[in-house]
Amino acid sequence: MKTRVARLYGAHDLRVEEQDVPTPGPGQVLLAMAAGGICGSDLHYYHDGGFGPVRVREPIISGHEASGRVVSGGDLPPGTLVAVSPSQPCGACEYCAKGLPIHCLDMHFIGSAMRMPHEQGMFRDRFVVNAAQIHAFPEGVTAGEAACSEPLAVCLHAVAQAQDLLPDLSALRVMVTGAGPIGLLVLAALRHAGARDVIVTDLTDAALERARQMGAGATINVATDPAALEPLSAEKGQIDLIFDCSAAAPALRNAFAAIRPRGTIIQVGVTGDITIPMNALVGKEVTWRGSQRFHDEFPLAVDLIGSRAIDLRPIISHSLPLEQAVQAFELASDRSIACKVQLTFGDEQ
Repeated sequence: MKTRVARLYGAHDLRVEEQDVPTPGPGQVLLAMAAGGICGSDLHYYHDGGFGPVRVREPIISGHEASGRVVSGGDLPPGTLVAVSPSQPCGACEYCAKGLPIHCLDMHFIGSAMRMPHEQGMFRDRFVVNAAQIHAFPEGVTAGEAACSEPLAVCLHAVAQAQDLLPDLSALRVMVTGAGPIGLLVLAALRHAGARDVIVTDLTDAALERARQMGAGATINVATDPAALEPLSAEKGQIDLIFDCSAAAPALRNAFAAIRPRGTIIQVGVTGDITIPMNALVGKEVTWRGSQRFHDEFPLAVDLIGSRAIDLRPIISHSLPLEQAVQAFELASDRSIACKVQLTFGDEQ
């Protein structure tokens, strides 16, 4: 059996090709892939050949946020819609033993160029995966929604990082910088966790309109109305908790200006080396905590999507068939019109 794949050879060299489908082994499931979302890291691979120290060093099949339907294997009936958790901690290293599998020393993560050889991804028609990595959805959930389980899990983990420091979010003034897919899902996770007063900033009106649909209390276009940020910086800052989902230097400067003394910034967005406002970090005694990936949050994301306790349909802006993978990656790079761009596969096209 052959399957089509979207394989990246280097910056701006993405090809749709065919390869053989492996035979599922014990404990594995064959999936007919349904939908797969293009993530920020996929775009970094596509445009820049990587991000930070993570570089594409050999051809890699893209895609780590995806859904599919069971074809064979496992305990679920054929046709069941599932999301695939791309995270595979070893369970045996120092950090796994400490209950910190996110920091596993032998992590395998589908669609990642971190290891060599690379972990091949899920932008393909057929995929064989460990049965333990799939999570089923009830009837009525779309393949596109199911494919958002991974980014929602990332955002649930980010909010959990804040709740570890600030258990009650309901009385806090909160800001999210960057209203791309991750920023919008952080907003949704915050609202689900009880946050009420959430301000969202971005550079485009289209992104901020989606933020309003997702429950933002106020929005600021920092490109057209930068003066609207000034009141947030008054008297050493007015914001208790900030989630930076952009990793852009100007956004971080604004965040450190707006945060209150002893406020908390959760860093969700990633980039290369940038200049940080060290004086504000020290002078305001700010807590600045990073947040990466997820573990227990993946099945929680599936439950929240399955029940529509979090309705993330507004973030899905475009769906294109696999053969238009290059067009999809270019579209996903245009934030003036696109939010979450997804590929569709096989019978879902």
